[in-house]
Amino acid sequence: MSPLNRQQLDQIRDERREQIKQAALKEFARRGYKGTKTSSIAKEAGISEGLIYRYFQSKDELFITLIQELMEEAKRELDEAQHVPGTPYEQIRSLTENMLNPQDKYSFMFIERARKADDIPEEARQIFAQLPPGMMTDLLVPVFMKGQELGEFSPGDPRKILSWYLTILNSLIVQDEGDEKYGLPDADTLMRFLTK
Repeated sequence: MSPLNRQQLDQIRDERREQIKQAALKEFARRGYKGTKTSSIAKEAGISEGLIYRYFQSKDELFITLIQELMEEAKRELDEAQHVPGTPYEQIRSLTENMLNPQDKYSFMFIERARKADDIPEEARQIFAQLPPGMMTDLLVPVFMKGQELGEFSPGDPRKILSWYLTILNSLIVQDEGDEKYGLPDADTLMRFLTK
């Protein structure tokens, strides 16, 4: 067999790094920063604990990397949410589906738990401090108001209604699996909260 070339080695390194980040995301989302050990991340990733330190200097660095990447991605998605094709109802429904999507739920769960935690690294706390409070609500208010004008959404204070709606969504996400018997509601069920 021929030795791996530089491009193949870089690809393997990138894949391993991503594997560690995905495992860490699940563990931090489930257990929080303080409750997560690098040994549990390694177990989730199916690697040795020492391998984590070839890619990240510490648990703090791994945590902060996830916060930075997820916050950048969230900003992009929220900016794009206003430009998703369809009616305001369809736009907010699409956002709701994304938040409830099993592939994305750990990202939302991780951010929600980290945002409320007292025990996270200072650098992560500073990242959250740079975000204006109610940023998600602020970005959705114009979409919601347009939906109200079109008769798609209930009348009332858009900021208040969206704030309640997002609180419900975030609470469901943090629950992880939802009710044992019934699971999580689907997007259509939740959207009834916003409609007439």
